[in-house]
Amino acid sequence: MTVSVKPDARRNAGPYLYGREAEAVARVLEGGQYGHTETTEEFERRIAEFLGVPDAVAVASGTAALHTALLAAGIGPGHEVIVPSMTFCATVQAVLAVGAAPRFVDIDPASLCVSDQMVTEAVSDTTAAVMPVLFGGRPVDLSAIRTELDDRGIVVIEDAAHAFGSRSGTRRVGANGAALTCFSFGPIKNLTCGQGGMVIPRTPAEADTIRRTRLLGVVQSQGERANTTSYRVDGFGLRYQLSSLNAAIGLVQFDGFQAAEDTRRHLWRTYRDALAPLDGATLVDVDVEHAVPHLCQVRVPHRDRVFASLRSRDIGVGVHYPPNHLQPAFAAWHRPLPATEQVGEEILSLPFHQHLTEADIDLVVTSLEQALKAIGAA
Repeated sequence: MTVSVKPDARRNAGPYLYGREAEAVARVLEGGQYGHTETTEEFERRIAEFLGVPDAVAVASGTAALHTALLAAGIGPGHEVIVPSMTFCATVQAVLAVGAAPRFVDIDPASLCVSDQMVTEAVSDTTAAVMPVLFGGRPVDLSAIRTELDDRGIVVIEDAAHAFGSRSGTRRVGANGAALTCFSFGPIKNLTCGQGGMVIPRTPAEADTIRRTRLLGVVQSQGERANTTSYRVDGFGLRYQLSSLNAAIGLVQFDGFQAAEDTRRHLWRTYRDALAPLDGATLVDVDVEHAVPHLCQVRVPHRDRVFASLRSRDIGVGVHYPPNHLQPAFAAWHRPLPATEQVGEEILSLPFHQHLTEADIDLVVTSLEQALKAIGAA
C-alpha cells in the first residue's frame, strides 16, 4: 500500500512521502505495540549515527523537545531565556511552560537569526539560557561568546526545528556538543514523522532526565515495567513519547533524506536565480551551502496587498512569522525590536516543498512580479 501527497504551487508547504510510509505503519499496527518500542529506539539510533553524537532522545513534537530540554537544563521560575521574537509561538510557549520568562531580542534582517552581539547585549543577571532559532534551516554561530556564556552558567538550547541536516562548519547541526539541540519532525518539516521531535543532549545525565520526563517521570522502561508489579516515579513528567507509529514513518523518511537534502537545495537555488532580476522583492538568504532549506522567503513592500493578490491567483504564499513580542499572550515581555517589526511587515513565504517543479517556481515568480507591478512596487 502506498500513499501519495502531491501539492503544487497552490500549497505553501506539504509533506513529501516516499511511498513506503504506509507499509511501515501497517507493520507496526500488525505487531500490536504502538507506544514507545524498539522502532522508536531504532529511529533514535539512526539519527544519532547520522549526526555522529552519543545519544538522541525522541519525543512527541518539536515543542516537547524544547520543553524537555529546558527542564533538563534546570531552567525554571526566576530565570530568563533569551529568544528571538521572530519564531513560531511554540518557542515562547516552551519557555513559559517551565515557568521562565522570555527575553525577546532582535534579529539580523538579512538572515532572520540572532547574532552573538544581540545575545550579549540582552544578557542580564537572571539569564539562564539562550535559545537561538535556526530560522529557515540557517545555522547560528555563537562560538565567539561561548566562553562568556559558559562562565556565566548560561546554557544554549538550539531551536533547530527548521534545521535538521544543516551544517555548522563541517558538522551537522546538533553535533557540536556545546548545546542542547531540538529538532521538529512535524508534518511539513524536511523530515517528518507525521508529528514528532528529538533532543540531542550534551550529557548522559541530560539524556536520562529527558527520557524520564517524556514518560511521566517513571524510571523503568516499558519492558522493565512488564516484569514487575510496581514502578517508581521520581520526578515531574509528561506523556511525551514518540510512538512507534510515528517512528516508523520517520525511519522511511530518514532513508530518503539525502535525496530530500539535494532536492531542497536545488529548489532554493532555482528560486534564487528566478528572483534575481525581479525588482521589489528581496530574497532572504539561508546560507544554502550549509543549510538544508526549510523555507524560501522574500521581503516585499505592501506585503499584505501582495499576499492577497497572490492568494487570489491561487498561489500558496504564507507568513512566517508574526512577531511574538506583539502577540497579546506575550505582551508582558514586550520591548521595541525595530528590525523584527520591520521584517514582520514585509516577510512573505513562497511555496516551498519537494513536490514543486521548475515550472511551478516560474509560475510563482511570474505571479509575484505581476502582483508587485499591480501595486506599483516593481
